[in-house]
Amino acid sequence: MTEINYKEVKDYLKKSDKNGFAHVYLIFGEELLYKTVFEELLDKLVPAPTRGLNYESVDGASEKINEALQRINTYSLLQGTKVVAICDTQIFYSKLNEKALIEKAKTEYNNDNIQKAANYLLSLLGLLNLSFDDISKANRGKALKLDVDRLVGEEWFDKTIDYCIEGGLTPSNGDDKGKLLQQAIEKGFPKDNHLIITADMVDKRKGLYKAINKCGMVVDCSVPKGERRADRMAQEKVLYENMETVLAKNKKRMDKAAIAAMFEMTGFNLRTFLNNLEKLISYVGERNSITIDDVKFVVKRTKKDPIFELTNAISDRNLEKALFFLNSLLPQLDHPLQLFAAITNQVRKLLLIKGFVESRHGRAWNAGIRFDQFQRAVMPAIKEYDKDIVNRLEDWQSMLSKNVNTVDKAAKKGKAKKGGSNKSKPSTDLLIAQNPNNPYPVYQMLLRSERFTTNELIEDLKRLSEADLRLKSTGGNPKIILEKVIFHICGDLNTLPLSSGRI
Repeated sequence: MTEINYKEVKDYLKKSDKNGFAHVYLIFGEELLYKTVFEELLDKLVPAPTRGLNYESVDGASEKINEALQRINTYSLLQGTKVVAICDTQIFYSKLNEKALIEKAKTEYNNDNIQKAANYLLSLLGLLNLSFDDISKANRGKALKLDVDRLVGEEWFDKTIDYCIEGGLTPSNGDDKGKLLQQAIEKGFPKDNHLIITADMVDKRKGLYKAINKCGMVVDCSVPKGERRADRMAQEKVLYENMETVLAKNKKRMDKAAIAAMFEMTGFNLRTFLNNLEKLISYVGERNSITIDDVKFVVKRTKKDPIFELTNAISDRNLEKALFFLNSLLPQLDHPLQLFAAITNQVRKLLLIKGFVESRHGRAWNAGIRFDQFQRAVMPAIKEYDKDIVNRLEDWQSMLSKNVNTVDKAAKKGKAKKGGSNKSKPSTDLLIAQNPNNPYPVYQMLLRSERFTTNELIEDLKRLSEADLRLKSTGGNPKIILEKVIFHICGDLNTLPLSSGRI
């Protein structure tokens, strides 16, 4: 039939009262949103008084699919509509969801829900056709295409594996069950029977998804998870819409400062946001207005900041913000070296940009230039500068290849004859415009580079090298070491109070 957005559901339900309902529904995306849509749909299909015998729910694990199919193909004891729901299924997952599954497993473990964490981990192993031996500490680096250095030492990962082994749980690939479900949907169900499937993530390339989209109705409740401006605006819009509904229901209002503080303290976590809103409503009691002081008193900051907030603050030489984000990020991450690496990369990028500005290509740049002028005049010069870098690397590569022994030369010659030239452009992170089609971040980095001199950035790299040695060899307090690095980059260490001396 078609796919609709969750915002269109109310209109769809009104029309379906007259035109009839689909026999199969897939509702996926943001958990709180898809569960709300599910309840609205279920209320229409099977009102609460008749749910006892006309509604059945099945856990979404792939091994339960046979059970769900038996129920959906069985006529109801009572006349009328029957609904079978497959809730929170992981049957739509694919290898593309590898990183998301790891993150969800870790989140559930941290929320003391090891059963859910195990389900996500088992789904991942099933998709990748991996056994528990494959992800032992010795083999993990070869089996998973993730930041394995972090995973090897993570307590949650190993404890979740132990939980699975002790409980006799094994990885299972849902592809066979998915094909079985797809065939049943394409065949059809008894006249008055309806199947509703809910999921947090789906791979739209799967045959099962395409079958539902063709034979039934798909409701997309997903919200962008990225940190781009457009993504954040979409997230805030969802939070605002749900907030308005709750406030109107309770006859309350919030001023703009209070709303902004709520967004900043929770980030995009719809469940946490609404729970905090309920706490605020309870706290203010009979009072109609919720203020920023109420938010600061009641709400605890739970937002997970992206690492770029720290690196941007450092590039802006904003010491207060940089220290704030350092303190916010350290408890969220598994190892402080992640932050150290991000800071080092940012300083290297700034130094690379200084190289461009001080070259013959950088004459078009000045700090007062507008973005549209930058696109026309400076971006082409940056591309030429990057091209020169690549050409220089190719020359060095060619010079090095002359030292290769005769056997290697002959082998390369043979390969060239069979398959053509084996010359390839060198891979490098020395380019300023890694993605030339997205010039705005490059523009921002050039503006930030104006806050530093080349000598300062070279000195910062020396300090980072010293800090690297301390982090990896002395057993010093990582927080203090990173704070000192940030003091050096953002300001003059001699003018700032430090209790632990100088690096």
